[in-house]
Amino acid sequence: MITEQENQEQKLAYMQQDIIITKRMDQIKHKIAVMSGKGGVGKSTMAVNIAASFAKKGYKTGILDVDIHGPNVPKMLKIGKTDLKVNEEGILPVKVGENLKVMSSQFLLSDENSPIIWRGPKKTAAIRQFLSDVSWGNLDILVIDCPPGTGDEHLAILQSIPSIDGIIMVTTPHTVSLDDVEKSINMARHLKIEVLGIVENMSGLICPECETEIPLFGRGGGSEISSKTGIPLLGSIPIDIRFEKEDDVLLVENSNSETSKNILKVVTKIEKQVLKEESAGK
Repeated sequence: MITEQENQEQKLAYMQQDIIITKRMDQIKHKIAVMSGKGGVGKSTMAVNIAASFAKKGYKTGILDVDIHGPNVPKMLKIGKTDLKVNEEGILPVKVGENLKVMSSQFLLSDENSPIIWRGPKKTAAIRQFLSDVSWGNLDILVIDCPPGTGDEHLAILQSIPSIDGIIMVTTPHTVSLDDVEKSINMARHLKIEVLGIVENMSGLICPECETEIPLFGRGGGSEISSKTGIPLLGSIPIDIRFEKEDDVLLVENSNSETSKNILKVVTKIEKQVLKEESAGK
């Protein structure tokens, strides 16, 4: 049983942590979250490619992997086991290239194959600790790779980050994925956070022989959910196995791929929507 004094101390600690988080986030001009209604739709792949594209364009970019049960961002960016550095400002993100900084819960595990078995309150506390302890410095944009679905982690992320620009929703054309992403959209609206757009991933398979796009999970699902919710469809991303390797998720690196071309179109739309002032000087 928690005493009244302990309850007051917890409230005070929470308020102090909020102040620190706000101070950290004030150094970051723009924050976007990447979400999906369910797992397996390529959400993390999309988050990594969006962040890498912004970094390639010259923006000071960060990617925060708070998918606690499936922190795949380090592996996708080919970051091996890393000892995080700490200075008087806090925990320093791992730098990849000139303009990209990365932080993931994966970096805190002694064994990357160890499962994280936490209840909701512990996950919420861990995410808030993450937000308060990591020193990003000055960034143009932070891309936040959220867990799939809706739950405690999403509330912790979306309610703790002040002045978040909005959310990118990732889905596939499959009916189940569309149903689940609509729930995530409703959650965002309940929290009064703008959904910037929908990305329809795995919209089809580019035939390596005739270059025709074959619909694997149906056709038009992204347009359908866009019309139903009034949220813009930012783009449809096909699978192009002619240029993709199993261990290479940085699809934007291959400019000949239809996948890459469509991702870059999505990034350009986000750039015009979110980074108006910054893009004017590029």
